[in-house]
Amino acid sequence: MSRTLTTLATVSLAVLVPTAAVAAATPTRAPKLATTLSTAVTSSTCSVTWGSLPKGSSRSSSAVLTGVRSGQHACYDRLVIDLRGPIVGYDVRYVDTVRADGSGTPIPLRGGARLAVVVLVPAYDSAGQPTYRPVNVKELTNVTGYRTFRQVAWAGSFEGRTTVGLGVRARLPFRVFTLAGPGDGSRLVIDVAHTW
Repeated sequence: MSRTLTTLATVSLAVLVPTAAVAAATPTRAPKLATTLSTAVTSSTCSVTWGSLPKGSSRSSSAVLTGVRSGQHACYDRLVIDLRGPIVGYDVRYVDTVRADGSGTPIPLRGGARLAVVVLVPAYDSAGQPTYRPVNVKELTNVTGYRTFRQVAWAGSFEGRTTVGLGVRARLPFRVFTLAGPGDGSRLVIDVAHTW
């Protein structure tokens, strides 16, 4: 198996490195070179033009918030807010302090910078029953080991708006967009880049 990996590493290097450099590489050095080249290639493909200024839409919606989840990607970490119904209104921006909806209480967050993710929908239905109940309001999703995210915390839902605090490593570029589905639902997606 290690012979196969060495051969694959050498073949991969042949595409990226001149033949003389491949010939000079010993089998024990080839995987290290492949890792270094792979990292360099990935870094060059991760250039973003998103910026770090506020992003939003002020239109209201009849949707309700139903979930919060996260994921890791090669160039960014992703936060997804799930909704039942169409999403149209949101405001995402860097702030000094994320504050709880209604009370204004500061929400402590790990990380060097904080994003307030405000969705212009409630996390409760027309009868006042919750449509989303966080298991742990301080850790909505486990982001341990993420390159950019440090913490995702609940800041509440009050008068038709819901706030989630996102602690990140530093003030980095981000983008926000919406997706339809699944079914009659929709999603608000926040990607925060690993680098500038």
